[in-house]
Amino acid sequence: MNKQKKKFRLFDAVLMAVVVVLVVESAAPAAAIGPSQFFWWIFLLILFFIPYGLISSELGTTYVGDGGLYDWVKQAFGRRWGGRLAWLYWLNYPLWMASLGVLFAEVAGQIFGVHFNTFWTIIIELAFVWTVVTLGNKPISESKWIMNLAAFAKIFTILSLGIMGIYFAATKGLANNFSGTNLLPKLNLSSLSNLSVIIFNFLGFEVVATMADDMDNPKKQIPQAIIYGGILIAFFYLLAAFGMGAAIPTDKLSASSGLIDSFVLMIGHMNWFVVIIGIMFLYILASEMVSWALGVNYVANYAAKDHALPAIFGKEDAKGMPVGTGYLNGIIASVLVVASPFIPNQNIFWAFFALNVVALLLSYTMMFPAFWKLRRDDAQRERPFKVPGGKFMINFMTWVPEVLLVATILLSILPLNGSASELANKVPILIGTILAVIVGEIVVRVAERQDDSSTKDEKVSQNSTHSANVSGKD
Repeated sequence: MNKQKKKFRLFDAVLMAVVVVLVVESAAPAAAIGPSQFFWWIFLLILFFIPYGLISSELGTTYVGDGGLYDWVKQAFGRRWGGRLAWLYWLNYPLWMASLGVLFAEVAGQIFGVHFNTFWTIIIELAFVWTVVTLGNKPISESKWIMNLAAFAKIFTILSLGIMGIYFAATKGLANNFSGTNLLPKLNLSSLSNLSVIIFNFLGFEVVATMADDMDNPKKQIPQAIIYGGILIAFFYLLAAFGMGAAIPTDKLSASSGLIDSFVLMIGHMNWFVVIIGIMFLYILASEMVSWALGVNYVANYAAKDHALPAIFGKEDAKGMPVGTGYLNGIIASVLVVASPFIPNQNIFWAFFALNVVALLLSYTMMFPAFWKLRRDDAQRERPFKVPGGKFMINFMTWVPEVLLVATILLSILPLNGSASELANKVPILIGTILAVIVGEIVVRVAERQDDSSTKDEKVSQNSTHSANVSGKD
């Protein structure tokens, strides 16, 4: 009996959930909210993270395949809406890769005590981008060791941060006041606009669902991976939030170097342990991009083969890997990192990161309504895992996260108080978001026309063949 054994076990799926969802580098921007971040972490954990995880489990086990989010939205609203989602879902990736390339060079210089000039900074960033592209173009069965090692590196880093934060607080006191009203949310527009970072930190479970074909029993393993991984992720995020908040005053926290700064401040100087943490962090940045490539590239490739995105996204290598999307990611990220030193905004990491966050959040605004509609219109389909509860609970699970998503997007891109600093930070993101939506609409329509043209050419070819056959008979 020669039964082929699948290489992606539950253990691997749980670790992949941790790698994909646990975004270590964005813990610092979240910590910049201040002590009230704990309220927002718990608030969004209950009202967004849990519904999102349960819905991902139901959709991922009911509609199994490489299409992921695209398939779910297409099933509910049609191919054009699926194409719009696939565009936004993909667009976040090269923007994010570019921002992490910038962060990679900054952290490398920080931990090794080297000041790289512009030329060497760009070389390091390009090396990061193309290493990620190369590894992201490999099958999951060949790269799962990268995911597993990255999960352990993330866990070790955050446990170290949390334990040292507790020790720092016990021996030297807290850098921020974690008592009384300071833990309550500040309902001002500036504070609320940071909530998009926390929601961003919770996203990615659907990437696990795209690995269904590599699992022994995806209908059982997907919900298990999301539940077990979700518990671990929630714990680690709260631990990281405390560790960082214990060490660095909120007004001095850097969005890009906050993690390493926390270790340096708690230890007192840059030593061998901080260097090891820094090297792990550099590895985490690259592996994080590789793990997301396994989801984003598959979704874009699937959409292209369905003629919802242009054909370039559907190019595959001999192993069936979506290399067209992978190389396109590398080209766009390379252009961005080469241009980044010449952009007037000095905080390049945050500029790239903010636009990528908005693009990703926009793609998820279609997921929750798709779940609601499929539950209503496709009720007879077998659902191996089902979100519990009746009509009220389904509406609650759908529309509360949807409202939170839309609200955080608007708060992230609209300069609501009109101050000079907010205009400088948000207007570029608003313009970038509008351009992304417009270009996406053009891209989706071009893909549709390509499909129409190929269909017409096929019909003409068939008619010509038929006419030739008739003439031959005559």
